[in-house]
Amino acid sequence: MLLDFIFQPDAVKTFALVGPSGTGKSFQAKFVARKQRIDLIIDDGLLIRHASILAGHSAKKEKSFMAAVKAALFDDKTRRDEVARVLQDERYKRILILGTSEKMVNKIAARLQLPLPSKIIRIEDVTSQKDIENARRIRAVEGKHVIPVPGVEVKRAYPSIFFEVIRIFRRKMVSGALTVPESHEKSVVTPSYSRPNELFISETALSLMVKNCVDEYNPKFAVRGIEIKRSPEGSSESKPGCQVVITLDIPLGTQLENTITGLSAYIVENIEHFTGILVAKALVIIDKTLEM
Repeated sequence: MLLDFIFQPDAVKTFALVGPSGTGKSFQAKFVARKQRIDLIIDDGLLIRHASILAGHSAKKEKSFMAAVKAALFDDKTRRDEVARVLQDERYKRILILGTSEKMVNKIAARLQLPLPSKIIRIEDVTSQKDIENARRIRAVEGKHVIPVPGVEVKRAYPSIFFEVIRIFRRKMVSGALTVPESHEKSVVTPSYSRPNELFISETALSLMVKNCVDEYNPKFAVRGIEIKRSPEGSSESKPGCQVVITLDIPLGTQLENTITGLSAYIVENIEHFTGILVAKALVIIDKTLEM
């Protein structure tokens, strides 16, 4: 059955929680949803309501980062249609999409035929810089990711990647007095592609992912060369990790400054999000501009 059209209530409002890879978006998702009175969450291929996974396939279950990218973006039509069917049956007014960029959340919304986000929430608006830095350290060094549902749900659906449960207690101020602490449970998982001691990602695989990022950013760009430079162990660089150098041919009339900064950020966000590898720099070199 093809789902060429998906009916959504006129009153549905889409929110987006946006931030670079490993900055704690999944950790903060439940708190954002509660504050904004959001019913559903879409995070890394999963459709979540409160303490339950309603549909989808977690990108964190994939064994390669390329497969994880496709799962998070609902690239597979069968899985996309499964989530679309559940969205048709659910009663909801507000939905939250998590992503590394506005472009990513817009693509997810379009593929699920949801309204484009009317409110963009930045991760730095809902958590401190110290917590963001700590979250990135845990992602890079330990390969840990968060799924914003209780452990019993994750252990049932994804036992092979389940790691541990964390519980957070928060109190609210009501009429000048603190209320009884509210408990929120989240699950920590360790995807195969993000386990630093179990997987070596080759330069060929990284180059393939970079090319895929360029194609997604603008299919008219022609990649002439990709070079991956790994920072040596013990490097004194302020931001360790690999460096990526991309040489491109682009259409005549393309705005160079916007292309270089935008594409560089897109590549860094995607590589860090789906591999756990830190990227010190993505250098975009324009070889020539062509009539197209």
